[in-house]
This record gives sequence, structure tokens and C-alpha cells, in this order.
Amino acid sequence: MASLTGKVAWVTGAGSGIGQAAAIALAKEGATVVLTGRRKEPLEETAAAIKQAGGKAVVKTGDLMKAAAVTRIAADIDKKFGRCDILVNNAGLNIVERKWSQLTPAGAEMVIDGNLSSAFYCSTAVLPMMRRHKGGVLIHTSSMAGRQASILSGAAYSAAKHGVVAMSHTINMEECVNGIRSCVVCPGEVATPILDKRPIPITPEERARMAQSEDVGDLIRYVACLPPHIVINEVMINPTWNRGYVANLQRMAEQQKKAKK
Repeated sequence: MASLTGKVAWVTGAGSGIGQAAAIALAKEGATVVLTGRRKEPLEETAAAIKQAGGKAVVKTGDLMKAAAVTRIAADIDKKFGRCDILVNNAGLNIVERKWSQLTPAGAEMVIDGNLSSAFYCSTAVLPMMRRHKGGVLIHTSSMAGRQASILSGAAYSAAKHGVVAMSHTINMEECVNGIRSCVVCPGEVATPILDKRPIPITPEERARMAQSEDVGDLIRYVACLPPHIVINEVMINPTWNRGYVANLQRMAEQQKKAKK
């Protein structure tokens, strides 16, 4: 029997990238997966891939930046299944105009709502179901920008992802007595569609060296399959060819070369 047979997992941002990979991985472990995002077609593609592999998936579209939409979807999950054992808070976005000199209130609102508010809404919506069953695991996709502020990622994205990290830790502080576990995943560069919003385009060669969606999806699957007495509070995952490290090494080499002249 698969590790998650009989469990219900709600995956947000499930139409592409890490969310899609996580949903497929959880379904392969036997979980019934509820797929959520704003666009129905990508979610249906994920559902089709799951069902083709013999898994179970349900599509629930909605704008998770709206608290009322989250409440509606969570109520549908509770009514249909009577439980939510796993929440993967993966919905997120970024914008091209991310420097302070470019950022507008509307842009900041979009990034913060898309990455932080949506995660809060979904967490508060599933916790009553988890408390009722004396267990559950919440897994949140943050970022390395959630640990170290990044000009590349932008002020709003860095601030929102820092908030996701803090949110996850406070869930463990309060809900550990209810058997509920929360893990925040902080990926470095992952070859997902969000890279298309980078001000400086990423080449196919660079994408190939990055972590892939399936790598992070498998990590999420691992966390979800841990025994109930264990929680991984926070985990980082990066490509071996870390572009930040490589850039630092190149700068050091250039400085050493100049010093010898």
C-alpha cells in the first residue's frame, strides 16, 4: 500500500512547475489530490496526468488571493472528503517591475497577496479540519529569498517569502500539541515558468543546470510521507551549479588576477 493511501492533499498552484510536480508525486503515493489555481485548463492537464497514472485528482479553480474563494474551496473539500491531511501552499507569482524605483502599490499588492496572503488564507482554512483529525502536514514553498533578501527577486517577493517562513514556524509553535506539522521549503533557482518574469532572460543552458520542478516535488512528497512524530521545520534545496556561488568565484578570480598585475 502506498504511503498516503486514504489521505487528501490540497495543492495550490498545481497547474505548472513545482505545484504540478508535487501533485503528481503525492498522487503516486496514493493521496487523493485537490488541484487549485486560477486557470482551469492547466489544472485539468495535471489531473489528466494523475489519472493516467492511476491516481485520483479533483480540480477546484479559484483565485487564492481572495479569502472568500479559499473559504469556498476548503468548505467543498470538507463536504466531499471530510478531511484535508496535506496542504501544499505553492501558489506564487512575481512581476518584472520589482525594483523600488519601479514598484507601485498595485504591484506590491499583487506580489504580497499572491505569495503570502494566499498561503495564510489556505492555512487558516485547513487547520480546523486537521485539528479535528488530530494531525496533518502543511508544506509551504518559500524561496532562498525568504532567508536572504534578494535584489534579483525584488523587495516585495523577498518580504512576502520571509513572511511565509515566519508563518510556517508559528504554526509549529501553536499546533504541535494537535499533531499538526508545518514545513517551509526554500528552493534556490528552479526551472519553472516564473523565470519568464525575470528582467534578465534565462538561457536554456542555465535552466538545464538549475533544480527542476520534479526535484522539489519529490522533496515535498518525502516531507508528506514522514511519520507523524517527525517534522522537518525548514529545508533548503539548491542546484549544485549555484549561479550565485559561481559568480562569486568568478569575481574572486578576477580580483586575484588584478592583484598580481
